[in-house]
Amino acid sequence: MGVNLVQKMGQGLSPEQFVANMTRNQEQFVQWYDQFAWPEGASRTFFENYRTPGVHCVIIAADWCGDVVRNIPVVFRLMEAAHIPTEVLIMEEHLETMDQFLTFGGRSIPVVLFLDGEGGVIGRWGPRPTYVQEPMVTFKSENPDREAPDYQDKLAVARQEIMRRYGTDTGYQRLIVEEIKQILQDI
Repeated sequence: MGVNLVQKMGQGLSPEQFVANMTRNQEQFVQWYDQFAWPEGASRTFFENYRTPGVHCVIIAADWCGDVVRNIPVVFRLMEAAHIPTEVLIMEEHLETMDQFLTFGGRSIPVVLFLDGEGGVIGRWGPRPTYVQEPMVTFKSENPDREAPDYQDKLAVARQEIMRRYGTDTGYQRLIVEEIKQILQDI
């Protein structure tokens, strides 16, 4: 991926500090964390037996973001199981780092980065599971003109579909488990 974040390693908050310092959405965040359940299959064993030396996880996030509240509790659970050191960079405090990992040219969080022991970025996930993100990918490709009169209406429709795909329960969490597992297998 070509980006090196060695200078950022150690600058973030621990997962516990991130949750403790949340001024918004803390209760929902903890609820998604507490509701996490391992999907059927060998995923839990994979994470519990993961032993690639030097891998470090850096997450760019903020407590105001709904995708952070939904997705990062799952990432925290996976990193705990895999014993991967994890830290959170608050987006607004690390804009120069955020701007190296834009989505469709915008600051979409969370961004979950996997670094090697020297700080090289060797994996990336986010802001949403692929299936949940598909409506936004389609919207962005079909609506390049942000000034178009119907842009906001079409954006609202894409966001509604994203929420429908998240659903009301924890089913979407399986997608995150699968996608993060694939990234770690490829490292």
